[in-house]
Amino acid sequence: MSWLSTLQQESGLFVFVITMLGLMIGSFLNVVILRLPEMMKRSWLQQCAALRGEEQQPQQPFNLIVPRSTCTQCGHGITAWENVPIISYLLLRGRCSQCHTRISVQYPIVEAITALLSGFVAWQYGFGLTTVAILCFVWALIALAVIDLNTHLLPDDITLPLIWIGLLFNMRGGFTGIEAAVIGAAAGYISLWSIYWCFKLLTGKEGMGYGDFKLLSAIGAWLGWSMLPLVMLFSSLVGALVGIGLVIATKLDKNIPIPFGPYLVGGALIALFWGEKINQAYFSFL
Repeated sequence: MSWLSTLQQESGLFVFVITMLGLMIGSFLNVVILRLPEMMKRSWLQQCAALRGEEQQPQQPFNLIVPRSTCTQCGHGITAWENVPIISYLLLRGRCSQCHTRISVQYPIVEAITALLSGFVAWQYGFGLTTVAILCFVWALIALAVIDLNTHLLPDDITLPLIWIGLLFNMRGGFTGIEAAVIGAAAGYISLWSIYWCFKLLTGKEGMGYGDFKLLSAIGAWLGWSMLPLVMLFSSLVGALVGIGLVIATKLDKNIPIPFGPYLVGGALIALFWGEKINQAYFSFL
């Protein structure tokens, strides 16, 4: 019996394996979260320099693979044993082994959330290609949420491929029909785009970024148009409650922008796992 057959027959083992895989993917997502915005910044600077006619200086490669991970404070190269998800953080007590600078708690949190959500996807959807696709969707959402939280950016390098992959996934009815997916992608973009321009015309201010349009478009491409009201409802509700809470608790200036991407991601996860049941309960009540 092959190991794939074993995983297919033993659901508990399958969930455990995917959870452990989620831990390792979470470690990689931390690299994406840290480096992708910096890669974007370097690309923008190079483009600006080219437009100004400045001579391009050769630069050291900087991408998701090279250079190797180091301590941001002392430059200590992270060894293999220091890079074990969650366990290394606990053994190091959240500090660099050389300079003892505190390591951000974001790293184990992202790893733990990725592992838990991966295990939950495996438990809910079982063994199959659908689970593989949904895992990729969830992992991309996690990266986008944390990047937006840290930098107020939703990189096109993730959102745009996510739209097309969602449409391809649904061509043969992966999560919804292709018609619902296409309408969902269009409706997701147009809905937030319309809200953006209405708010700007009324107030003269920008209420959100274009990355939010593309993210909701990607969510619509994956989940279909029928899930978009649910996504918008939960993301707006949670976003409003968190925003009001921050203003009251921390005396945060109400004019300081709060990223909307994490709330869209939260709404998308609720719709992914429980959307059908919520919609059925709602229509049954009506």
